[in-house]
Amino acid sequence: MAEEETSEQLISDEATPSKSAASPASEKEEATKKSITDLYFSDGNKLLTLPGSSLIVNDDTRRLLALFSDGRFLVVETHKFDGRVLSFEVLARKKRLAISKPTYVSQNELNAIYGIGERAQAATEAAEDTDLNQLQMQKDFVNVISRAAVKRVSDIHVIVADSTQIMFRANGIMQTEMEYNKDWGELFVRAAFASADISDSNYAQNEFQGAQKLGSTPLRGSKGKLMLPHNVLAIRLQFNPVAFGSQYLVMRLLYADDNPDGSGDLASLGFGEYEENLFYRLRAVPVGLSIVAGPTGSGKSTTLQRNMIKLLQEKNYEINLLTVEDPPEYPIPGARQMPVTNANTEEEKEEQFTKALNAALRSDPDVMMVGEIRSLSSAQLTFKGALSGHGVWSTLHANSAPAIITRFRDMGVEPFKLLDPELMKGLISQRLFRKLCPHCRVSVKDKLDMPSVQRLKTALGDFGVENTYIRGSGCKYCSNTGIKGRMSVPEIILPDAMFLELMIKGETRKAIDYWTSDLGGRTLKDAAIERMLKGYIDLDEVERWCGLLDQRPVY
Repeated sequence: MAEEETSEQLISDEATPSKSAASPASEKEEATKKSITDLYFSDGNKLLTLPGSSLIVNDDTRRLLALFSDGRFLVVETHKFDGRVLSFEVLARKKRLAISKPTYVSQNELNAIYGIGERAQAATEAAEDTDLNQLQMQKDFVNVISRAAVKRVSDIHVIVADSTQIMFRANGIMQTEMEYNKDWGELFVRAAFASADISDSNYAQNEFQGAQKLGSTPLRGSKGKLMLPHNVLAIRLQFNPVAFGSQYLVMRLLYADDNPDGSGDLASLGFGEYEENLFYRLRAVPVGLSIVAGPTGSGKSTTLQRNMIKLLQEKNYEINLLTVEDPPEYPIPGARQMPVTNANTEEEKEEQFTKALNAALRSDPDVMMVGEIRSLSSAQLTFKGALSGHGVWSTLHANSAPAIITRFRDMGVEPFKLLDPELMKGLISQRLFRKLCPHCRVSVKDKLDMPSVQRLKTALGDFGVENTYIRGSGCKYCSNTGIKGRMSVPEIILPDAMFLELMIKGETRKAIDYWTSDLGGRTLKDAAIERMLKGYIDLDEVERWCGLLDQRPVY
């Protein structure tokens, strides 16, 4: 019984007073704990007779014995023949528990074993509580996403301050949806970060961090049980520090069923015959650069995706279409979509994006799609692709179609590239306008005293008043919002040398007049007014995006 003697000797030494015995963390005490842990609690072995365990044992009996899950049975040596010990053995065998012949130990050793067992049990319960809390927060995360997906929410804003406020943006309108306490919000933000598929290694509350969660993969740590709603393709998460110690999380939801049949249908996005014809002409161009511009959330990526699908269909999938995206947002059947990965900081993302663009140029493309031009280096590589005989499509943050040229100049792109009409093929800008519910919209003829209606009359006369509507109070068809989805409204320029020269010279007003007169162009405001007069969008929505109706647009 060498093991017993070793453990017994350690307990005896611990009980003997010494100069160091008063120290709660003495080396001898730690050695004792380690020896008992190694001897009895290694390899997941459990003490079945602990208080609160499934094996019910009264305190008097527990002071005499201990039974482990591996069958080891310890009995205090002075109670070898105690009836309580014998009764326990009989009970254990009736319950079909593994139980070996008794090993006799001292009372001190048994006390020490129970002390270590109770501490281990407490640690296990604490860990289980933590796991349960994490699982609960992951469930809360999925529940919030599910609730948003039912309402077709585009963005979820989680603001953690003295309390937690969750706001949904649907059809461009932000509304408070839920409120919780601050502690819940902090746990929610951490759970959202931990659940992401691609993210920085550690959550840092005081840093700007980005991540992504794909709908096709289970949440981290959920053992595959928790999944996003089936119609949510992915979620882009942006974590932001906010002043005064609060946190701010924004989640962009990308829906899988926005284009369920994988078609290149542009009409369903709101484009009319005029715009579809211009897009067709741009897709027919074998080389050159076409840019889709607009602010965040203006539908650029969706328009680009539909055009790429349509392009592949028109070419009978006989071309090699490569995309470089950070990250890929929507699937494009038939394209090779190359994600930018292994990047945490903006510098690393820029480096990886440049590397991916270079790789795409060396991969025999016919057409390239660049998710977004965000810096001079990515702009130069995009222009390099267009100059080397490829058709290139991309997006850019710019205020209008003409402003794309100004934005490139501001980035540092050389003027000679921007002056070449064989290179600059398409300049597109768009916004998402809220569509009126056709069932509850209200004619402006009933609101003639409104200032906006007076401006409408000044701009378009009685014809405008006869054919224009404003948002109604809501009905069962629009969930009492007065809004029935959104539609894309674009302005598209197929520039020539004169237009580009005027823009490079800084004569923007002349360039706009030339475009709308000589090139037959149509501004965003004109496109929006056409849809307003057809009853699709309301007067206030036109003025919201295009300025007052009785004012000339300023570029």
